[in-house]
Amino acid sequence: MKFKRWNIGTAAQGDMAVLCGAGYPYLLSLVLASRGVSTPEEAAVYLERERSLTTSPMLMKDMDKAVERIQRAIAGGETIAVFGDYDVDGITSTVLLMDYLKSCGVKCLRYIPRRIEDGYGLSRDAIHALHDQGATLMITVDCGITGNEEVAYANSLGMDVVVTDHHECKETLPEAAAVVDPHRSDCPYPFKHLAGVGVALKLVLALGGENREDALFARYCTLAAIGTIADVVRMEGENRTIVSCGLDALPHTDFVGIHALLKEAGLLGKPITSIQVGFVLSPRINAAGRMGEADLAADLLETDDPAKAEALAVALCDLNRERQAVEQAICADAIRQIEGLRSEERNALVLSSENWHQGVVGIVASRLSEKYSCPSFMIHLKDGTGKGSCRSYGGFNLFSALESCADLLDGFGGHELAAGFTIPEENIDSFRTRMNRYVRSASGGEPPVSSLEVDAAISSPADVTLDQVEHLELLEPYGAGNPRPVFALLGATVDTIQSVGQGRHLKLRLSKGSSRFDAIFFSATEAECGVCAGMRVDAAFYLQANTFRGNTTLQLQLVDIRSSLSPSRHEAEALELVERLTAGKRITPQECVRLRATRELFAAYWVALEHHLRQGKAEVETLPYLRSLSARTGGTESFLRADLAIEVFAERGLITVQKKQDTMVLCLNHTQGKVDLFACPYLARLRDANH
Repeated sequence: MKFKRWNIGTAAQGDMAVLCGAGYPYLLSLVLASRGVSTPEEAAVYLERERSLTTSPMLMKDMDKAVERIQRAIAGGETIAVFGDYDVDGITSTVLLMDYLKSCGVKCLRYIPRRIEDGYGLSRDAIHALHDQGATLMITVDCGITGNEEVAYANSLGMDVVVTDHHECKETLPEAAAVVDPHRSDCPYPFKHLAGVGVALKLVLALGGENREDALFARYCTLAAIGTIADVVRMEGENRTIVSCGLDALPHTDFVGIHALLKEAGLLGKPITSIQVGFVLSPRINAAGRMGEADLAADLLETDDPAKAEALAVALCDLNRERQAVEQAICADAIRQIEGLRSEERNALVLSSENWHQGVVGIVASRLSEKYSCPSFMIHLKDGTGKGSCRSYGGFNLFSALESCADLLDGFGGHELAAGFTIPEENIDSFRTRMNRYVRSASGGEPPVSSLEVDAAISSPADVTLDQVEHLELLEPYGAGNPRPVFALLGATVDTIQSVGQGRHLKLRLSKGSSRFDAIFFSATEAECGVCAGMRVDAAFYLQANTFRGNTTLQLQLVDIRSSLSPSRHEAEALELVERLTAGKRITPQECVRLRATRELFAAYWVALEHHLRQGKAEVETLPYLRSLSARTGGTESFLRADLAIEVFAERGLITVQKKQDTMVLCLNHTQGKVDLFACPYLARLRDANH
């Protein structure tokens, strides 16, 4: 089980009936109703995808100043430098703006920092180099909003700067010719969640003017869609429009590098959704920046030479494989460090090493945040200075957290969910202590719990068909604020389970009633899952169409699986019988026979309990724990007698049991001398009934 808690949404039956009655398919209605959509009119609005950006880019603060300065540079034949970032958002932003400026006949210089040598954001050395190459105007994309000193340095050289960014602003803005960022407190632009490439796109639309907006959007929406998906911004409003249109345009985009990358990734000619972009295309582009070769990805997206594009796509995919190997090694090392941390240091994971690849620590931070359900801060050390990447968990605001520790840092930037920072090595221990204290305070002192958000449990498995799954595509594109639907099948049976992919993945066959489902669980083993054939389970999953050798079938892509928290009919009868016994209610002679247990059986249960509770206390899920106890003894009534044993041990004072909804807290009591189990009144009732 990957997640400690499943938060399963519920769809109001009345809303389901209304939506289904209006013609919306079962699964789509289930998702909509669980997300609070209750009428056909609301459903239409939720599913609507605009075909154009209707909000004027000129509503952005300083956009008029940016347009005026750039158009003056174009008219005057100035050399313009585009300063980007090394992630997917930054690379697509850079390529988009460069392509437009070149189409205007501008001499352009491109600068994307090398992650390891240059670090994040603007730098004096880079600005000086661009100035030496003749640049009189520098436009930043996806960066620059916190580069006050660097912008001042550019000004001192006689170079004007136009800042375009989408990250959080500090109190004082750079003194640039224009600062375009929807997060400015004085910016009236209504949609605040654009990615960096979205802001760059808006700049290009403003430069082109209203008459060219549609044509420019058609050309650049694919680049903008890739960057927007990769940056995990909220998938609503203008972002939804950008991504929807970009995905539709992807097969016939003018950018030959995108076609080459699709081919090398095995996606050419296949339907492309936000899932493929987020998990197949984006990591390959991102790998270039992470491995210190962001220019390789920019070259691929800029080139109009098919042969060059093909060679660059191959190189990019090779880099991605190298990145994956490095990532696995860093993750293993980080987990070893975490095992040595004290409990009070696990609210926020602050880890550091001189051996980690600086470009890959951000990905590992994401994996650790998900695995340990808390914010993660991964720090690459070199020459007494740490360069860190951090990732949020559960909506925790990283930017505010870093602000609270600003006195320990040399610098930081980013937004709520992902950020970077620089820290002197000697401050790391203090940073760890203070950040853990901050997270504890923000969470009310409660320890972090890994939680899975499930849209809804499927109550009608027979209605889950390929046709129904295809209708879920109306919810696309997926992203923050509009996640891919997660469903649950409660009380299913594992018919078969086998390892595939050289032992890296699991293939399962699940059934519930007369329905049978094929399932795949990536990056999971039988030991990690704790499930076996014949076991009653709850499964959480995405629904997908799986095509193999020309045959398309329905498949569950598992997100998590656990021993079921819903009782089978036999288990429900057993729980009810023990409850009647302990409450002094009537039980039949036949039921007394079912409940009878030997000393040896109680001893077996006690050994298992005592071993589990040797630390003194444990919160367990009731049904899975009773199943695990009963598995130690076997027999047709083992579950019934395991439940009885818990009640007898509690009555005799050997343990304390506090029952909750699906869990119980067991505590081992310290007793003096031997305890006569059979003096328990529950067992006395059974003896009396037999005489």
